[in-house]
Amino acid sequence: MTYGVFQEYYYSNWTLKGGRDITGIIGTTANGVMYLSMPFLFALFTRRWAHRRRIAALCGAILTCISFVLSSFSTHVWHLVATQGVMASLGCALIYTVAYGVVLSCKNIVGSACPFLLRALLDRYGFRITLRIWTALAIGTSILGIYLIPTHPSSLASSSPRARKIPWKFLRHRTFYIYSVAIILQSSGYGIPQTYLNTYAHEVTLLSQTSATLLLTLFNIPGIVSSSFFGYLSDNKYFPLSATTVTAISAVSSALSAFLFWGLTSQGSMALLVIFSITFGFFAGGYSATWGGVIYELEHEAAQRNEAIDSGMLYGLLNGARGIGYVSGGLAGVPLLKAGSISSLGGFGYGTAYGPLIIFTGLSSVFGGWGLLWKWKKLQHLM
Repeated sequence: MTYGVFQEYYYSNWTLKGGRDITGIIGTTANGVMYLSMPFLFALFTRRWAHRRRIAALCGAILTCISFVLSSFSTHVWHLVATQGVMASLGCALIYTVAYGVVLSCKNIVGSACPFLLRALLDRYGFRITLRIWTALAIGTSILGIYLIPTHPSSLASSSPRARKIPWKFLRHRTFYIYSVAIILQSSGYGIPQTYLNTYAHEVTLLSQTSATLLLTLFNIPGIVSSSFFGYLSDNKYFPLSATTVTAISAVSSALSAFLFWGLTSQGSMALLVIFSITFGFFAGGYSATWGGVIYELEHEAAQRNEAIDSGMLYGLLNGARGIGYVSGGLAGVPLLKAGSISSLGGFGYGTAYGPLIIFTGLSSVFGGWGLLWKWKKLQHLM
C-alpha cells in the first residue's frame, strides 16, 4: 500500500546495479505473490492445519522481518525484487492466516498513515537504515497483534474428525471464470497508480515530495469507506444490486477517473491529481468488496444444481486471480513506461512517458466490469 514512496526514492536516488526501471515490478509483485498464495493458504489453514494458524503467522512475521533486513543490504536490483517483492509478501501472506478480515480491514488505515513516516525516514536515513527501522517496527507490532487476535476454539484442537473434501464442482460454472477474468483485468491496472503515482507527481507535475506523498495517502484513505459502501450495495435489503452491476459501477467509475483526471494533468496541476487519487482510490479500492455478491451468485447457482460449494476456498481462488492481475500488471508496466519514453500520445499526462501506463490503467479498470456485458448478452439470448 505504501511501496510508491520507496519507488519514488529509488528512482531519484539510484545507487544499485541493474536498471532502475525494474523497481516498478516490486510493489505489484509483492501484492501478486501474496494474493496468489491465498488459495493454498486457505486450503491448508481453514481445515487441516487450522490449529497451526498462530504458529504460521509468527513464522510469517519472522520471514517478513528477515526479508526487510536482507533488502537493506541489497547491491543489485534483483535483490530488492527477491526480498521486498517475494520474501516479504510470503511472510505477510502467512500473517493473513490468523484473521484475514482483521488484516484486510487495517491495510487501508496503514496505507494512509505510513507514507509520511516512510518519506521522513528515507529523507533522513536513506533506504538501508529505513528498512532496518521498519523491521523493528514490524516485528514488534506484528507479534503483539498476532497474540491480541483471539483464536477460535475450533482451530486450537490438533485432532479433529476426518475433514470433508473440498467440493470443486463450481469450477464447471462459466460464471466463476467470467468474474475471475474480470478480477485479473481490474487488478492489473489497480497496482499501476500505487507504484507510479508518487514518481509521476514529483517528476512530471513537479510537485514537492511532500505533495507527492500526500497523494499516496489520499489514494489509500477512501478505501476505508468504499469497502463498506460497495458491500452495502450488494447486501442491503432495500435495493440490493447484482454482483455484475456493482462490479461495473466500480470498474467504469475508476476508469473514468484515470482517463479524465490522471490523463488530463499537466505541470503543476495538483488539483486534478488530488481528485484522481480520491476517486480512483474510492472506486477501484472498493472493487474487492464486490466479491461478496459474486460468491452469493455462485452459491445460488450451486444450490440450483444441488451442488456443494466451499465459500472460503472460492474466496481464496478469487484472491489468487487478483494476484495474477497484480503480477501481470507490474510486468506490463515496465515496457509500457519505456514505450512512453520513446513516443508521445498527445498532450497532458498522455503526452508524457507515463501516457501508456495511464491508458493501460483506464482500459484494464473498465474491463473489470465486463461481467455486466456478458450477463446482458446472456439475457438477450434467453429472450
